[in-house]
Amino acid sequence: MSGFGEYPPNMAPQDALIVRQEAAPDHAVVVYSGEDLARPKMGPVNPFKDEANALKRKNVLTGTAEETFVSEHTFRSKHRAIERKGGPEREYQSGAAIKEEAARIRAGREGKGDASVAEGDGAYVGPWAKYQQDDYEVVGEDEELGSDVEYIEVTDDEDVVESGTILRAPEAALARRKEIEEQGAETTTFHGSEERDYQGRTYMHVPQDLDIDLRKEVGSVTNFIPKKQIHTWTGHTKAVTATRFFPDSGHLLLSGSADSTIKIWDVYHSRELLRTFSGHTKAISDASFNIDGTRFLSASFDRQIKLWDTETGQCLNKFSTGKTPHVVRFNPTVEHAHEFVAGMSDKKIVQWDTRAGNEIVQEYDHHLAAINTITFVDEGRRFMTTSDDKSLRAWDYNIPVPIKYIAESDMYPMTRAAAHPSGKYVAYQSSDNQVVVYGANERFRQNRKKSYRGHNNAGTAIDVAFSPDGQFLASGDTAGYIAFWDWKTCKMYHKLRAGDQAVMCVAWHPQETSKFVSAGMDGLIRYWD
Repeated sequence: MSGFGEYPPNMAPQDALIVRQEAAPDHAVVVYSGEDLARPKMGPVNPFKDEANALKRKNVLTGTAEETFVSEHTFRSKHRAIERKGGPEREYQSGAAIKEEAARIRAGREGKGDASVAEGDGAYVGPWAKYQQDDYEVVGEDEELGSDVEYIEVTDDEDVVESGTILRAPEAALARRKEIEEQGAETTTFHGSEERDYQGRTYMHVPQDLDIDLRKEVGSVTNFIPKKQIHTWTGHTKAVTATRFFPDSGHLLLSGSADSTIKIWDVYHSRELLRTFSGHTKAISDASFNIDGTRFLSASFDRQIKLWDTETGQCLNKFSTGKTPHVVRFNPTVEHAHEFVAGMSDKKIVQWDTRAGNEIVQEYDHHLAAINTITFVDEGRRFMTTSDDKSLRAWDYNIPVPIKYIAESDMYPMTRAAAHPSGKYVAYQSSDNQVVVYGANERFRQNRKKSYRGHNNAGTAIDVAFSPDGQFLASGDTAGYIAFWDWKTCKMYHKLRAGDQAVMCVAWHPQETSKFVSAGMDGLIRYWD
């Protein structure tokens, strides 16, 4: 035993024993830690075992995780059941405890009062009886408050605001309101070289010193597809949302933009910017000349429709229903030239008379979504409307009941429209990347033989326009192109590149053979020939 040291060992007997803690009968000894159990699986994998049917590892560091599926109905039912009991903390509360708490809440309610007393003290309040207020501890003058919240002492000379008193808005809020109102004030700026010529005529005068007669009948000349860009108008700082030629002559061009301004440009001579109309606070959604061009309407996302004098730039009237106008159109007839209709975001088509102030003359309320287009047909006696509800409706003017309702399962929202010069058809820009055609006669049926494809318009409201002689159809494109089709054959003739951003506005000159205007997201107005 010499190799094992001194024997017997020189130590106390209890120190020489190896003491082990033994598990009690109701306990178990786990020789692995939580980290060991949560470690990733090691070792070779059976290549023939389907992973979908393999047992998934359920042990995690905090316990065991199991996947399960609960339907939406089951989850909502369980959630409502717990909420009815007062929340998760009361889910397992006994029925007696719940009743006791309900009785305590009822006891804190004031009395119902005497049914024979109508007013004053003790009047009958019935189920509208209030709950008694809790008593608050009154703090003495010399005592410190029990929190760090700053309290403001109210002196006796300060006015006490009673219930129902109308308070004056803070000065900062009043100043801000005044600033907003000033921003919406209508102003105009003349940019031309001279406001009147040597004969005292303004830019409203149709020029007669040109090699073309601008007073002849619209559509009397044969049109051709433009081939090149001849001019660019710059002045808008944001996307151009509307372009309109002056009625019949086309010697002026009106443009509305997302920069909230409307501008008038000279199409001939120096092709300069003539006048800017300011007064809207948000983007322009649409614009429309009246029959002789002396006035025009501008609709904006600031929920205002404003009537302007084309010559002086004065704002003559304002119209609003509190909703956003998406489209606005003057009546094209001489008899109702002072009336116009507007398609609103609240599914209504509203009719106003410019001579009657802001009073609404008629409402056409049958669409189920925001109005997109309004097109007058049958010499102004009827008009056709489309909406985001994927339907088309036809109306008799001044009668708020549709005479035709079209809603097919394969229809898409139609965002822009153009009437054919013959008055027999209306072309619509459909959101499924095609231009569809509907008749403007009694039946208002879709012409299934006419469908114009090859461009991209999804997600953007892009104009469609007919040439004055009705021979060609043009449309913008989200990729920056202008597409031209033959009206009779539906064949695409040509695509012009007009920038890198979406072309939203297109318009044919009413008198020229091949003059054409396009504008879009880049804020430039391009003139083609």
